[in-house]
Amino acid sequence: MHHGDRRLGAAARCARRAGVSERSLRCYGREDLLSAERPPGGHREYTSAAVDRVRRIQELYAAGLCGSKIAKLLPCMRDSAGGPSETADTLLVSELTVERDRIDRVIGDLRRSRTLLDAVITAASRTAPSRTADPIRQTP
Repeated sequence: MHHGDRRLGAAARCARRAGVSERSLRCYGREDLLSAERPPGGHREYTSAAVDRVRRIQELYAAGLCGSKIAKLLPCMRDSAGGPSETADTLLVSELTVERDRIDRVIGDLRRSRTLLDAVITAASRTAPSRTADPIRQTP
């Protein structure tokens, strides 16, 4: 346990605070993304830092990174003072650059889709009569 980390205790408490299932915590442990202490009782115990780490893992998965890439990336994300670490090697930097470029393309695609939806919504709002029924439940 790092200096300054508060012990949270049981997996259920950590999972609840991080907004994930206990199963996710176990999965992250198997993938070497998250570690827990095992006192004599054998149950996993987590520190308060685990909640932030789980949230970071969730963000990276949501961005489309795979577990093995996340495992390589996590040690490079924060140093002991909380700032970015400089431990990434040139191969990881190259891989992360590819990931960042992919994410930028996805963001661009999403912005274009949103612009198209806005245009359709605006056009339909001007011409369509007001409906009170749920359009999904209407039959053709």
